Amino acid sequence: MTSPALAAAHGGVLDPELRAAIGRIARVPQLLVACDYDGTLAPIVEDPSKAVPLPESVAAVRALASLPQTSVAVVSGRALRDLATLSRLPSEVHLVGSHGSEFDIGFVERLTPELIAVRHRLREALREIAAEHPGIRLERKPASVAVHTRGVDPHTAARAVEAVRNGPATWDGVTVTQGKEVIELSVVVTNKGTAIDQLRTQLAASAVLFIGDDVTDENAFGNLTGPDVGIKIGPGETRADYRVSEPIEAARALGLLLETRRHWLFGERAVPIERHSMLANGRTVALVTPEAKITWLCHPKPDSAAIFADLVGGSPAGHFTVGPERGGIPLGQRYRSNTMTVETRWSGLTVTDWLDLPVRQTTPDDPAVVSGDSTLVRVLSGTGRARVEFAPRPEFGQVAVQLQPLDDGLLVLGSNEPVALHSPGVEWEVTNDAGYETAKAVVDLSAAGGQVVLELRFGTQSLEPHRLPVHERQAAAEQPWKDWVASLRLPATARDLVARSALTLRGLCHEPTGSILAAATTSLPEELGGVRNWDYRYCWLRDAAMTARALVDLGSTEEAEGLLRWIDGVVERTGGHPERLHPLYTVDGFELGAEAVIDTLPGYAGSRPVRVGNLANHQLQLDVFGPVADLIAAVADARGSIRDDEWRVLENMVEAVRRRWHEPDHGIWEARLPPRHHVFSKVMLWMTVDRALHVVRRHGGEDRPEWVELRDRIASNVLEHGWHPEAEAYSVAYGYEEMDASSLWIGISGLLAGDDPRFLSTVLKIEAELRSGPVVYRYHWDDGLPGREGGFHICTSWLIEAYLRTGRRSDAEELFTQMVDTAGPTGLLPEQYDPLAERGLGNHPQAYSHLGLIRCALLLDNMLKQ
Repeated sequence: MTSPALAAAHGGVLDPELRAAIGRIARVPQLLVACDYDGTLAPIVEDPSKAVPLPESVAAVRALASLPQTSVAVVSGRALRDLATLSRLPSEVHLVGSHGSEFDIGFVERLTPELIAVRHRLREALREIAAEHPGIRLERKPASVAVHTRGVDPHTAARAVEAVRNGPATWDGVTVTQGKEVIELSVVVTNKGTAIDQLRTQLAASAVLFIGDDVTDENAFGNLTGPDVGIKIGPGETRADYRVSEPIEAARALGLLLETRRHWLFGERAVPIERHSMLANGRTVALVTPEAKITWLCHPKPDSAAIFADLVGGSPAGHFTVGPERGGIPLGQRYRSNTMTVETRWSGLTVTDWLDLPVRQTTPDDPAVVSGDSTLVRVLSGTGRARVEFAPRPEFGQVAVQLQPLDDGLLVLGSNEPVALHSPGVEWEVTNDAGYETAKAVVDLSAAGGQVVLELRFGTQSLEPHRLPVHERQAAAEQPWKDWVASLRLPATARDLVARSALTLRGLCHEPTGSILAAATTSLPEELGGVRNWDYRYCWLRDAAMTARALVDLGSTEEAEGLLRWIDGVVERTGGHPERLHPLYTVDGFELGAEAVIDTLPGYAGSRPVRVGNLANHQLQLDVFGPVADLIAAVADARGSIRDDEWRVLENMVEAVRRRWHEPDHGIWEARLPPRHHVFSKVMLWMTVDRALHVVRRHGGEDRPEWVELRDRIASNVLEHGWHPEAEAYSVAYGYEEMDASSLWIGISGLLAGDDPRFLSTVLKIEAELRSGPVVYRYHWDDGLPGREGGFHICTSWLIEAYLRTGRRSDAEELFTQMVDTAGPTGLLPEQYDPLAERGLGNHPQAYSHLGLIRCALLLDNMLKQ
C-alpha cells in the first residue's frame, strides 16, 4: 500500500481538496454512498454491543438515502443481524454484513451443504482455540466466524492469533480477513471491495463515495476508480485519496455531500422565471434577478457557452451578485424608460445594470482600449455599504479559473476568452470553495463618494480607465433604444407593455448577423422537475420571421431586412436546394452541433437535463416557409418595393413548397414522433404561395399562373383532408381527431373567412378543449414525452385573434387582459404559464410570447379605431 499526500480535515474544517472532490461527486447522475460502521458511523468502543452511531451521521445517511438517484449502503464486518439491530437505519439504506458475505437475512439458506460442513468444522476449531486463551471472544456469523482480541492481554492475543493463522486459516476454502484486533475466517470468498463492486453493478451507480477506518476497508478503497472518492478516517497507510481524523469529521463530509447533492438534484431557491429581467446590446444578452444577481450571460454570442449559468446550475455555475451588506428585499426593480437598462433599488443603494457595446481605439496612440467585445456595466450608487460577489464560471462551470487581483480590478485567468473586471477602489478577497475561486468585497459607498463602477470586460484584459465618464456612457448606450422606440407606431392598447415587448424582441436580435433568437435561455422547464427542457438560443426561421413581422407592424423594417439577408445567406449555402433548409441555425447561420446534456448542472429548480443544442435541427418542418414569405410581403408593402435578395428568397421559398408540399413533416411543435400531414404545416405552405402572389401582383406588375394553381391545389387539399368530421373541426393532422391550437391558422392566415362555419366550429372546439383560464395549451395529445406543460402565450394570442376574427371582441379583450396580467414585474414573458401554480414556465424571455402580445394589441387597437 502507498501513503499518498492526503487531503485532510483540521479543526472541524474540511480541506478544500476534499470539499472539491465532494462537490464533483455530488453531481453524478447515480451516486452510491457507502461506509463502514464501527469507527466510521459509530466511534470505536470497548464493548462492541454498545457501538451507537453518531446522531449527525445517522441524520446525513437517512437524508441521503431519501434523495432520488442516490443509494446508501453500510458495509460492515459485523453480522447482518447485529448490524441491523445496532444501526437502526431505515430500509432505504442497504446493509451488507460480514465483509460483504451477507447481503440479506436469508443468506445462510444459500450456502451449499459442503460450505455448511466447513463452517461447522471452523466453529469447532475456533471454539477450542478460544477456550485455551482467556478473554478471546468469538462472533458467529452466517458464513464466517470473527475472533476478537480487543481488551485481551497482548501476549495472549498474539498467541491466539498465531494459533488461528497456523490452524483453521490454512484450510482449503477458508478466506482470512485481518482487521483492528480482529481476525475473521469465512467460508465465502469476499471482501468489502467485492461487496462495493456488487452494489455498484446492482444499483447502476455512476460513482461511489466510500468512507472507512479499518484495514479491511482498504479492499474497498483499492477498488475505487475514475470519479470515485475514498475517505480514510484516522492515521495509517491507505489507498484512499482523502483523510479525516475522526468519525465526527466523516459526518461533516456526509453533511456537505447531502447539502451539495440536494441543491444539484432540486436546485437552489429558484426565482420565478418571469421575474428575471433581460439586458441586451445587440451582441449578447444577460438575465438579472429582482435582487440584482446576474444569473445568465453567454459569451461572446448568445448561443455560446455561459460564463454565468446560476439560472440552471445554482451558485457553482457562476453568478455576479450585488446587494446591501445588511441584506433585505429590494424596494423594487424597473427598466429605465424605453431602454434596456435595469435599476434595482434598496434604501441607500441603487444598482444600475446595462450591457455596453465594444469600445475601440480612436487613434493608434490611444491607450484607453477598454473592450474588444461587450461590457457588463454595474453602477453602485447611494450612501450604504454594498456586498459584491463575483463568481465567473466559463463553459457552464466546466472550466476552473483563477482570479488575480490587481490595483484596478481582477483578471480572470484560465479561460480561452480574455476577461477582466475593472473595479477601481474595490478591495477583493479571493476564496476557493470546492475548487472554484470567488472574489468578494464590501464597498462603502459614502467613503467612495457615492458611486462605484464595476465593468466586466470581455475580449480584453485591459484594466485601463474608460475615456468617458460613466454617466456619458450610460446616456450613449440608452439613446439608440430611446430613438428606436420613438420611431415606432405604438398602439394605445397596452402601449407601455407593447413598447417593452418591442424592446425585448429587438434585444433578441443579433445585430452582427441579422439573426433573431427564439429566446434568451436554454433548458428552463416546461414543467418544474420535468424533462421538457430545450435550448432556444438559436434562430428558427419561423420564430424569427414572425418576430420581425411584429416589428414591421410597429413601423420598424430594419430587423426584417437584416433577417432576410441572413436567410438569403442560409439558402445560398443549401446549394440551390431551399427545400433542404433546417428549421433552425446558429446565430451565425450554420448548422447546430449535436444536442448534448450537461450532467453536472442541476437545472432550474432541479429540472434536468440541461441541454445544449437542439435535435429539432434534424427535423423536417415544412411550415417554416410561410412566415418568411409573409414577412417579405409585409416588408415590401411597408417600403413600397422588394429588393433583389428578398425576391430571391421568396422564389426559393415557393420552389421549396412546390417540391415538398405533399409530404408529411414533424410540425411546428417539433414532437419527436414520426412525420404526419399537419394542418398548420399545410396552411403555412398555402400561405407561402399566397403571399408570394401578393408580392408579384403589387410589386412586380405581373401574375404567375403556375403559382395560382399551386396555391389553390394546396388549399383544396388541406380544406378537404384537414377537416375531421367527428371533431367537427380542423384537427392536428390528417386523420387524427386530437385538437391543436395551431389549427386556428386555418382562419388567421386568411385561408378561411372569419365567418366561415368551419372556422367558427374550429374556434369553439379549441376553446373547449385547450383553453384554461388565462392560457391556451398547444394540445393534449401524446407527444411521446413524459410529464405535462403550461399554456403557451403564443397559443393564447392566436385564440385572441380568432375571437376578433369571429366577432367575439369582448372575449378577446378579456383574454388579452388575463394574458398581460401574467407578465413579470418588468413586463417580460417566458414561453408558458401554469394557471394552477400561477407562475411562468419555459425559456425566457420568449420571442413568441412578446410578438403575440404585440399582434393582439395592434388588432385590438385597430378595432377600437373602427
